[in-house]
Amino acid sequence: MNSYIFHKWNSGSCLMNMLIIIITSADDLVYEEIHKKEPCKYLFAAAVGIKQKETVNKMVLKFLSSDFVVMLFHYDGIVDGWRSFNWSNSVIHISALNQTKWWFAKRFLHPDIVAEYSYIFLWDEDLGVENFNPKRYISIVRDEGLEISQPALDIGKSEVHHQITARGRRSRVHRRTYKAGDTGTRCDYTSMAPPCTGWIEVMVPVFSNSAWRCVWFMIQNDLIHAWGLDMQLGYCAQGDRTKNIGVVDAEYIVHYGLPTLGEPEKKKNLTVGGENITSLGKQAPSQPNALNFRVEVRRQSYNEYKIFKRRWKQAVEEDTCWTDPYAESKK
Repeated sequence: MNSYIFHKWNSGSCLMNMLIIIITSADDLVYEEIHKKEPCKYLFAAAVGIKQKETVNKMVLKFLSSDFVVMLFHYDGIVDGWRSFNWSNSVIHISALNQTKWWFAKRFLHPDIVAEYSYIFLWDEDLGVENFNPKRYISIVRDEGLEISQPALDIGKSEVHHQITARGRRSRVHRRTYKAGDTGTRCDYTSMAPPCTGWIEVMVPVFSNSAWRCVWFMIQNDLIHAWGLDMQLGYCAQGDRTKNIGVVDAEYIVHYGLPTLGEPEKKKNLTVGGENITSLGKQAPSQPNALNFRVEVRRQSYNEYKIFKRRWKQAVEEDTCWTDPYAESKK
């Protein structure tokens, strides 16, 4: 006698229907459905600095009240400054000076470490969550079958860089856009590739556990800004990226667009992947102002993007057994 167990989640709850099919003979099937209460575990992680203390406090309270585990990555090295909040001892604090959330995620969110979490929220800190409900969000993405998603942006209050992230008032979820964004890419009903469809912004991503296991291996140890990663997320969508990646309009946020990276350490040379990508020309002043620093960050990010693309291309060429499922959409 053989038995096969199938797990099916009820949308918006932690009630798991366990359907046990017992095969007693070739022609005789016995069905037994057991309702079992299983703990749902979700993780909210964000890279934070003390200057955004009040904004982060609102996010943490929102997620803790929805029974999330909260992990804060302190890129400015300040942890004690958060002790004034009652929730401080209830969250996980990790501190490393001048690092990004992708650097932290690669080192502290290994798929085996976060295997117990059904969904992983990996967000920036400059976000408003007044109109966002984490539990309702999870209910929607589970019901819609979204493996990779993000909440839509309130276009009246947010800094919007890509039209696909803008909130649609008449839909619960959308999976494509028909408007060109800052990149100037033309999008229409025939579009089958990012950033028109199968794409979300890495500022505020939400991953299913299966999708995160794939994404984690894409993140490069030495490319801390993860530029270029967004265009490849579709390969981790556990199926058709035009269906399994989407933007949730019903639960939306505000993106304040604040330059929130910590002050850099003084460096004469900046090396990534064994390559010197220090800006050419005059050496930066010993105490660069905020504008100079942001320019330097964007320069480093763009250089990392080129390195990431080059590594991807090389990996594809070397793996003769791999077939690109989206080769046609690139033509």
